[in-house]
Amino acid sequence: MTERRRIAIIGDGRMGRAVAALAAERGHAIVAMLGERENVGGVAIGSARLGNPDVAIEFTEPASALANVLACVRERIPVVVGTTGWYAGLPEVERLVADAAGAVFYSPNFSFGVALFLRIAGEAARAFRDMAEYDAHIVETHHKAKKDAPSGTAASLAAVASAGLGRAIGVTSVRVGSVPGTHELLFDAPFEQIRVAHEARDRRVFAAGAVRAAEWLVGRQGVFTMQDMLQLTLER
Repeated sequence: MTERRRIAIIGDGRMGRAVAALAAERGHAIVAMLGERENVGGVAIGSARLGNPDVAIEFTEPASALANVLACVRERIPVVVGTTGWYAGLPEVERLVADAAGAVFYSPNFSFGVALFLRIAGEAARAFRDMAEYDAHIVETHHKAKKDAPSGTAASLAAVASAGLGRAIGVTSVRVGSVPGTHELLFDAPFEQIRVAHEARDRRVFAAGAVRAAEWLVGRQGVFTMQDMLQLTLER
């Protein structure tokens, strides 16, 4: 049975609200929900002000995320970060986490299936490494409101697959309609094509993964990703 946690939500947008609803369904207490207007530059992040949470979950904007993460670490609040586009600040976060014995869990995608998909994609790319007749490409599709292109997941997929293939793989980003998220790794030869794909059918898969990560993070120290949680889960 999952232990009940006190969770603060940083970001009151669509994802923040979805996380709050799913966390409550799993029996957790939502002790605070911070909106953008009241938390410019992370100024509203303090343990007491957030209701002394066991863990925080952050889904905001790329320009806001780094300040929010750093503020959480300084306040010794373990934080799960769903925002992408701030990873240039990761070295600073890692230094502060080491100094403050903090805990940060970040991922461009909180789907457990995507974590497995990235491993599968890396293996697939290695299989094609010496087959020059196969060209490779990534196509990622998201809803039209998504701001970053390529997505953080597509960037991770490109890094993993390019390393396996031994050459750079291009990415095409499509923004249309209400698509939660689709990622395809294509291997194309003159007479055939192979696709390795992951398709999210509902954005709640990301919210559910973030809540699961928050449950996992409490009591740990360091900087973690979905691959860390996946590895420990598979080793059980």
